[in-house]
Amino acid sequence: MASEIVEDCSSRDPLLDIDLSDSSSGVKSDEFLELQFRVFRLAFLLTIFSVGIAGFFWGTQASASLFIGALSGIFYFRLLARGVGKLGTSSKIVGKVQLLVPVLLVLASSRFPQLDLIPALLGFLLYKPALIIQFLAMP
Repeated sequence: MASEIVEDCSSRDPLLDIDLSDSSSGVKSDEFLELQFRVFRLAFLLTIFSVGIAGFFWGTQASASLFIGALSGIFYFRLLARGVGKLGTSSKIVGKVQLLVPVLLVLASSRFPQLDLIPALLGFLLYKPALIIQFLAMP
């Protein structure tokens, strides 16, 4: 009788390990989501600051192009983070859908004369300083 109880306990150990790993992956995904939100918040702040400076020095067309590029950069980063978040759970590789965002931005800037290419590309890259600042500020 006692040996059956011991066998039952030993057979449950893998289940407990699975539960423990699921809770630790939940904590990791919460930390990942929190990190994403901090980067998005910082990217939006950099966007607002940069659009203000561009509007003051180069005019409304350049600032509008910078703003559209920054929004597309944030969208690119969101798609990339979503792909990274799915790694190990439902996917083994990061998708390449996010690569369409800069291509569409360049195509839009060539199609619409109101959208300047250089400010749009600079705006697209504004998420990168947000990432660098965030990782430098991490303990």
